[in-house]
Amino acid sequence: MTATHGLAGRREWTGLAVLLLPTLVISMDMGILFFGLPFISKELRPSGTEQLWIMDMYSFVLAGMLIPMGALGDRIGRRKLLMAGALGFAAASVLAATADGAGQLIAARALLGLTGATLMPSTLALIRNMFHDSKQRQAAMGAWSGVLMAGATLGPVAGGLLLEHFHWGSVFLCSVPVMALVLATAPALLPEYRAPQAGRFDLPGALLSVAAVLPTVYGIKQLAVDGWALLPALAIVAGLLLGALLVRRLRTAATPLVDPALFRNPVFTGAVSVNAVAMLAMLGFALFTSQYLQLVRGFSPLTASLWALLPSVGVGAAVGISGALAGKVRPGVQMAGGLLVGALGFGIMTQVRADSPLALILVGAGVLAAGTVSTVMQTAELVVTAAPAEQAGAAAACSETASELGGSLGIAVLGAAGAAVYTTQLDGGLPAGLPEGALTAAQDTLGGAVTVAAGLPADLAAQLLGTARDAFTDGLHLAAVVGAVCLVAGSVVAHRLLGGLPARPAEAADPVEEPALAA
Repeated sequence: MTATHGLAGRREWTGLAVLLLPTLVISMDMGILFFGLPFISKELRPSGTEQLWIMDMYSFVLAGMLIPMGALGDRIGRRKLLMAGALGFAAASVLAATADGAGQLIAARALLGLTGATLMPSTLALIRNMFHDSKQRQAAMGAWSGVLMAGATLGPVAGGLLLEHFHWGSVFLCSVPVMALVLATAPALLPEYRAPQAGRFDLPGALLSVAAVLPTVYGIKQLAVDGWALLPALAIVAGLLLGALLVRRLRTAATPLVDPALFRNPVFTGAVSVNAVAMLAMLGFALFTSQYLQLVRGFSPLTASLWALLPSVGVGAAVGISGALAGKVRPGVQMAGGLLVGALGFGIMTQVRADSPLALILVGAGVLAAGTVSTVMQTAELVVTAAPAEQAGAAAACSETASELGGSLGIAVLGAAGAAVYTTQLDGGLPAGLPEGALTAAQDTLGGAVTVAAGLPADLAAQLLGTARDAFTDGLHLAAVVGAVCLVAGSVVAHRLLGGLPARPAEAADPVEEPALAA
């Protein structure tokens, strides 16, 4: 059964399943090394700096290359770029799994980020090509968004389970058969599409895009992890200056990476902005949930990751409800409502204490995830439909880059809010009798306090942990308030910029006729 009268048929829905495979792998790869670093460190003996690059190189390169790769796919063919990326990702995974030195592993992680950047915008743009009916496209976008979020949650769990039974290289090799399946099925199930008059690829613009995004993401993440330092701050300034040059290049180039007219479209700009706010809230608070489960409740990393799967129930409910509301509620209203639901989740988080029932933080995380994921689902469709068909890849890449920046900014802003409360409360509030060197470690982070407590007498350790955990939950409360304010502000933006969009009826078909060059 094939598509008729604008409706997708069996081939398109099976093709969607193919597109969801690399989406799942890419999102899982961001967290699959969560438990693997100790095993890698034991065998490869990387320095402290090399350990950081092993963890971060993938996301840095991925963020920097999204826009150039999205624009490239519009020009050479989205299916072609998807298949090249799948082949490259599989090869890079093998290189990572067989690396015999830290430098080789860092290089392989960079290659994984580069090839991952070819896959992400291609999957979303191809969904735009395959599903012309509004209701079907919303369902497809919902599945894509749900898999993207599920992969980020499943990554640490899958990594932990693999490492219990196999060599650390298995966390990379598991993606090889998935990419092989994509390569085997894509030619038969996915259409080819490239812009008929896209012009030449703007290499100077691509280099400026990479040069602007990489230092910005690096600076934000380093400030989030290590606090204020001159080098990350200078990196952000350099990234912003290069970003200004990129904007100028977009305005003056004969064939820019992204048509600057897109950013004058309130639907596109509003959807990208709301998407960034949603990711700021969701990813920015994820670290607090993880630390609470491990350092306050005392769960092992793997057990904490398994408990963290429960909020996915909220994601599943959000996908179903959002699909049921499609065509009945205006998208701007639905997105504003989703962000307010997320703010309610933050409200629940403000009630969490060190001795609260475990269900409280899990319910709060579930409500937060439900609201933000339902919003991200809507933004994904608006982004690719607001852009002309020939620019869907670049438009999707802009949205995904905004997600990366929003998530990094959320980790920095919410993390700074929580850290400020923690250090303030522990300054002068620690129990007497702590060794001199232990004071600084305990005041820096809750993890440092837990480490210090492990070497103290039982009574002193209990006092230290009680004080530190109370300070952490107070910091969690402030981070939740900041996150809620961001989501409420985002809901206002969504309603003002997107509230006037009509609810598209279920039978509405995409009026754009998109030429598939190789069905």
